[in-house]
Amino acid sequence: MQEGGYNNAKYWEAEGNKWREYTKAQYPVFWIKKGDDYLYRSMLEEHPLPLDWPVDVNYHEAKAFCNYLSEKTGDLIRLPTENEWQALRQQAGVTQTVYSEGFNIALQKYASSEPVNVNKSGEFYDVVGNVWQWTETPIYPFEGFNVHPLYDDFTTPTFDNKHNLIKGGSWVSTGNEAMKDSRYAFRRHFFQHAGFRYVQGKRVIAVNDFDYESDTQVSQYSEFHYGDEYYGVPNFAKASAQFCIDAMQGRQHAKALDLGCAVGRSTFELAKYFDHVDGIDFSARFIKTAFEMQERGEIRYNLIEEGELTSFKARKLSALGLDDSVDNVAFAQGDACNLKPQFTGYDLIFLGNLIDRVYSPRKVLTDMATRLNKGGLLVVASPFTWLEEYTERSEWLGGYKDENGETLSSTQALEDALGHSFKRIAEPKDIPFVIRETKRKYQHTLSEFNVFEKIE
Repeated sequence: MQEGGYNNAKYWEAEGNKWREYTKAQYPVFWIKKGDDYLYRSMLEEHPLPLDWPVDVNYHEAKAFCNYLSEKTGDLIRLPTENEWQALRQQAGVTQTVYSEGFNIALQKYASSEPVNVNKSGEFYDVVGNVWQWTETPIYPFEGFNVHPLYDDFTTPTFDNKHNLIKGGSWVSTGNEAMKDSRYAFRRHFFQHAGFRYVQGKRVIAVNDFDYESDTQVSQYSEFHYGDEYYGVPNFAKASAQFCIDAMQGRQHAKALDLGCAVGRSTFELAKYFDHVDGIDFSARFIKTAFEMQERGEIRYNLIEEGELTSFKARKLSALGLDDSVDNVAFAQGDACNLKPQFTGYDLIFLGNLIDRVYSPRKVLTDMATRLNKGGLLVVASPFTWLEEYTERSEWLGGYKDENGETLSSTQALEDALGHSFKRIAEPKDIPFVIRETKRKYQHTLSEFNVFEKIE
């Protein structure tokens, strides 16, 4: 304060700066400036500022102080993570399930804080009690987390990377709040009888910034690719990749293209067999999810149960046996009708439920001939649900009667569109898939798989 920290933006994180500019704060919220001195506003009275009490601040103020002290000392100063705080508690010997005697907690001493050098545990003071302690960790769910129907809105609204965990309880914390395994999180601008202790070290931490995907379509496709099987129908992305791999037996299999890869499961599955697989999709939201799965090995998303009620899912590549293939995969956003020139030289190109969702199917098919190696395979899978919202009527491959009144099926039109560069090597095969929309609504569809070899 005396060095102008509240007015120096360089010490504040972006969110903290917004709070500072909005509130015009010049000192902690429970301090009262009186002339050249300060008073402290406790719950019951105002009294001279007790400099040996913990300071009551929000996360932004605590973080700004750490940044200030880092600059001043030349050391890396930061708040502890949740795991580091737990390690501190363990080292200090504070292992009881419920905190009781020996701490300023659960109203056992005062209706206020007390000096920080009173409650000692091992080599540390105030490991628990007195004030809550801010951490660097935004709250996140542990593996296996599920919402309890009797309290469905307690934790889930905080899984947004905007609520940081506070640990240890305060003088007024009772019940669950005074237990060693409690996990409470608040917005960073909140005041909850919370202070902080800081960590000095050389290690820069990577703070969890893992969101639950809430976009309905992305969540549906995340479940479609990585989630549960429904009504006995095998996972479509896995089945599609296996179909392609079976068709490729005895052929060169260095490089594959998964065009229309959505959120990436089929790309990872193909990478178990191919040396390299490119996964491309038009949707930036889908590719973002595929990137996250590749980089983190895990994605999280909300599923609609009914109305506004949702459930939370977390899926890991390791649980699907796909974590060894991540280095063989590259994802990119792209337009199937206008791919960049570097995407070429493939032994397999898989168009998964794509051809009836592009604006120029014939252009895509013509282009594939230039990107596939001779002897390579083109696998086209589609339910052929032609809709004018995706493809103008004049661009449909089939699914209508021609000028002579003859029925033109998409299967035949597909073969005709590929021309002399390809030959069919297998009869069409239907593979089913199920997409979950809500707890009680599902889409069941058959996708027709057609396999062609490039011959010239």
